[in-house]
Amino acid sequence: MADISIDQVKSLRDKTGLSVADVKKALTESGGDEAKALEILSKRGGDIAAKKSSRELKAGIIDSYIHSTRRVGCMVELLCETDFVGRNEEFQTLAHDIAMHITAMKPASNEELLEQPFIKNPDQTIRDLITAHVAKIGENIQIGRFELFEL
Repeated sequence: MADISIDQVKSLRDKTGLSVADVKKALTESGGDEAKALEILSKRGGDIAAKKSSRELKAGIIDSYIHSTRRVGCMVELLCETDFVGRNEEFQTLAHDIAMHITAMKPASNEELLEQPFIKNPDQTIRDLITAHVAKIGENIQIGRFELFEL
């Protein structure tokens, strides 16, 4: 078994936001290889999201983004299970990032939106972004609806 350093655990924890135990377990499974550990954590995040996807969404927020030109903007409804998560700063940032993405990329539907590469990180789709937040926050998160406004 490879020696896992505190710096490796801290680095992966900062990147993923997952628990120290999850990060250590992934690093141990990967033999200390951070890239492989990230893959393991990503797969686990997908598994967690799949398990939570059938949970009822009773809360959430509406967020908006207006481009600096003031000629295009978006309102998005991001749903979650509890008001507690709806008030979470990370959840609110996710909603705002999704609204900004919609304003820039102008998807026609939720399905198209979920498959688009995220404008802040093109290596990740919007679906991957939401899945990562489901794993990190621990609740089902879904995009309800959105409306794009353009002059």
